[in-house]
Amino acid sequence: MTVFTPEVEASIRAVRADVARLHAELVRYDLIVWTGGNVSGRVPGADLFVIKPSGVSYDDLTPENMILCDLDGTVVPGTPGSDRSPSSDTAAHAYVYRNMPEIGGVVHTHSTFAVAWAARGEEIPCVITAMADEFGGPIPVGPFAIIGDDSIGRGIVETLRGHRSRAVLMQNHGPFTIGVDAKDAVKAAVMVEDVARTVHHAREAGPLIPLPQEAIDRLYDRYQNVYGQSADARR
Repeated sequence: MTVFTPEVEASIRAVRADVARLHAELVRYDLIVWTGGNVSGRVPGADLFVIKPSGVSYDDLTPENMILCDLDGTVVPGTPGSDRSPSSDTAAHAYVYRNMPEIGGVVHTHSTFAVAWAARGEEIPCVITAMADEFGGPIPVGPFAIIGDDSIGRGIVETLRGHRSRAVLMQNHGPFTIGVDAKDAVKAAVMVEDVARTVHHAREAGPLIPLPQEAIDRLYDRYQNVYGQSADARR
């Protein structure tokens, strides 16, 4: 059985609880179908993260059946949930955590409108102020990649490293989002579907009016640094 310090054990318990609870938000905002999609969270102070088990109903997710993995995506033996297989996207999440140490949460959904943009391989243009606030520009498209190894993770990192956006539309697949923690990444997943839907309907009705880059920069700076009560309030 793997033994951790009391501090790390406490962090693992907290992240297990957060990740289990946050999966309900994907259901609440209609971002997934059946057992698809996943949330993961990095364990502060350790090279570990927590992710959901593969193919388990969202109604059955609990802190105890969340799966603890190292940053290679290997299940930590002798821990709660270690008798189950982790999400099929575990390798992608692990790659992001290894290569983006500032990231504390990763989310994948199959939300309808974001997937539709991904199916066209088309970025979502920044034409509404809420999108400038949250993402600081367009939502980019990442390369097509097959599930099963870290190819998706490589595409996420290559696309989002140095980019303001916390969301990427993996071509022919769907959205992945990142955040400072799991809750922040879930918020990004909710918001990317919202803007994907709004911009889709706007384009159906007529030509889109791009926001000037200067306006995008000002909106993003204000939202990230001034809006709300604190940095935590924005999450």
